Amino acid sequence: MIEPVSKNNFHEVLPLIRKYQEFYKVFAISDEKNSEFFSQFGESNSSGCQFIYRESTKVIGFATLYFSFASTIAAKVAVLNDLYTLPNYRGKGIGRQLVEYCRVYALKNEAARLQWVTAPDNEQAQRLYDSMNTGKSTWHFYTYNT
Repeated sequence: MIEPVSKNNFHEVLPLIRKYQEFYKVFAISDEKNSEFFSQFGESNSSGCQFIYRESTKVIGFATLYFSFASTIAAKVAVLNDLYTLPNYRGKGIGRQLVEYCRVYALKNEAARLQWVTAPDNEQAQRLYDSMNTGKSTWHFYTYNT
C-alpha cells in the first residue's frame, strides 16, 4: 500500500532515508538534518511530496518527488529525486509501483513529465527503468558544490 508521508507516519520513513543515503555512500549523514529537511514535504506542499510503501505495518520503501521547471519544454516537471526499497524486497515490483504512483501524482499536479537520474553502477534500478515505458536521456548530469 502506498500512502503520502504525513506527520503521523513521518518517523517511519526516516530510517529508510538513512539507509538510502548509506547506499549512495553519503559521508556525513545527519538524522537531525534529515528530519528538518524532509518534514517540509507533504501532499499539500507545492514543492513536493514523499510517499511510503507499506507492507502490513512495515514501511519497506519510499519515493520523494520535487516539482521544478524545464526551460526546454517551458513547463513544470516532477523530479523523482529519491526511490528506495529495502534490499530484501527488491525485485518484487515495489519500485515500479512507487514510480507509477509518482507519475500519476505528477500528472494530477499538472507536471509535463516525471524525470529522474540514477547512478551508472545502479544496474538493478536501471533494469527496472529500462523495463518501463520510459525514455533514457543521453544528457550528462553535472554538480557543482557551493
